[in-house]
Amino acid sequence: MAERPRHVPVLLNRVLELFAPALADRPAVLVDTTLGLGGHAEALLREHPRLTLVGLDRDPQAIELSSKRLADFGDRVKFVNVTYDRIAEAVDDLGYRHVDGVLMDLGVSSLQLDAEDRGFAYSRDSPLDMRMSAGTGQTAADVLNTYPPGDLVRILRDYGEERFAKKIVSSVVREREREPFTTSGRLVELLYAAVPAATRRTGGHPAKRTFQALRIEVNEELESLRLALPAALSVLGVGGRIVVEAYQSLEDRMVKRAIADLSVSRSPQGLPVELPGYGPEFKLVTKGAELANEQEIEENPRAAPVRLRAAERIKEAS
Repeated sequence: MAERPRHVPVLLNRVLELFAPALADRPAVLVDTTLGLGGHAEALLREHPRLTLVGLDRDPQAIELSSKRLADFGDRVKFVNVTYDRIAEAVDDLGYRHVDGVLMDLGVSSLQLDAEDRGFAYSRDSPLDMRMSAGTGQTAADVLNTYPPGDLVRILRDYGEERFAKKIVSSVVREREREPFTTSGRLVELLYAAVPAATRRTGGHPAKRTFQALRIEVNEELESLRLALPAALSVLGVGGRIVVEAYQSLEDRMVKRAIADLSVSRSPQGLPVELPGYGPEFKLVTKGAELANEQEIEENPRAAPVRLRAAERIKEAS
C-alpha cells in the first residue's frame, strides 16, 4: 500500500458501527460524498470485504491522493470528481439503481486545512484562497476586497455567527482601501484587533468564525448541502443508511430538518390508521446529534465540534 497521508477520521468507530447493519455480509454499495484523504473509506472497505465504495470529491487533489491510498482495493472503489450535490447523477452514471449507504463528512477536509497554499487555516500565513475546487471560482480575497460592506456583514453573521461582524467589516473596508487583502496573516492580525480581548479569552480563536464564513461563501457550501441532502436520501434503498457528520450549527440544522421531515407520518392527525403512501420513509438511528467524547477530542482535536446524525430508509419513496 502507498504511504498514507497523516489523517485521523472523525468518529470512525461510531461510523463503522452505524453502517454495519446496512453493509455486513453481503454485496453492498456505499457513497462517500466527501472522500478527502480516504480515511473513512479505507476503514469501511476493510471492514466489509464485499463492499463497493463510490468516492466523490470536488477537489482533484483529494481524488489523486485517496486513489493512491485505496489502490489495493482495485475496482471495489469508483472515484468521481464532482460536488456532492451531484450524488444522484453520479450513482446513475455508474449504473446503480440505489445504494446501501451514504456518508457525508461535511466542512473542510484535513487535506485542505493542512495545505499551506490554500488559505483555510488561520494558524499560518498563506494566500487567501479557500477554494475547495482549486483554481475554480472566486477566492476569499476576492470576497474581502470586492463585496459591499452590507454583504460582508451578512456573510459573517449568517455563516460565521460572528457577533462583531459590523466592527470587523468596518476594519476590513478601511484596510482594503489602503491595500487589498492577499494573505491570511494580515486578516488574522485585523481580527485580533477587532475582536474584544474578553471574547478572545473565552470564545476560541478570533479568526475562527470569520474564516468559516468566508469558506462557506467561497464554496457555496450551504447551497450545495441544501441540494445534496434530498439527493443523498433519494438514492438510498430500503435498509440503506445515511450518516452525516456536521461541524457547525448551520449545517447541522439543515441535516436535522432534512432527515426529520422524512421520518414522520404525513397522515392527518387523528386518523385511526396510516394512509397508504403517507407513512415515514426513514427512521432515526441516532438520538439527536451525537458528539465526540473527551478521549476522541484529545486524540483528534478536529473532532471537537462534530455533530453526527444517522437514519435508515424503511420504505420506498412515495
